[in-house]
Amino acid sequence: MKQCLKIVSSRVILVPYEERHVPKYHEWMKNPELQEATSSSPLSLDEEYQMQKSWRDDSDKYTFIVLDKEIFRECEDEVQSMVGDVNLFLLPDVEDTCIKTGEVTIMIAEETARRKGLGRETLLLMMNYSIQNLKIQRFVALIGEKNDASVKLFEKLHFRFIEKTYFGEKKYERVVDESEWEQFAASSRLVYEESFYERQAGDDKR
Repeated sequence: MKQCLKIVSSRVILVPYEERHVPKYHEWMKNPELQEATSSSPLSLDEEYQMQKSWRDDSDKYTFIVLDKEIFRECEDEVQSMVGDVNLFLLPDVEDTCIKTGEVTIMIAEETARRKGLGRETLLLMMNYSIQNLKIQRFVALIGEKNDASVKLFEKLHFRFIEKTYFGEKKYERVVDESEWEQFAASSRLVYEESFYERQAGDDKR
């Protein structure tokens, strides 16, 4: 179950989005720059808690909070170690071709965590999880028109530009097969480990 899965690499840890993470995430999303970069509208704290439950429980949504592994080793506190999030939303098959597709998004919210390669490593982990466990064959990403950093990140992972959407976002895609992905992950020196995530008492207080 996704609610009990932790994914660990050399520099980041992905954990399920729990209630204790919401207040810090809510503070991030008050930032107009992050709102523009993620094409998001600000939510109230109560709405953010509702969104957290949706992403955790809905069968077509997968979200993980990104922890800086080095910070977590020092403090063993997830909230203090939070630097962003990564999400996958399952989409309908492409034109009845039975190609399983997922829309992927990523946000490195903490400025001190940017330009360190954590975003790339996080995306690699999410894609690896999605290919191995969800059998995703095609990824799409919708990127804000001015979000040049995300464009460069996705292009480094061999996403290609498709079109501009009605809302002015740039649509990118990457089609994968397992053998090609294994070679790409190996060339990227991806460290990937799944383990059991033990939820804490009080995670469902609301």
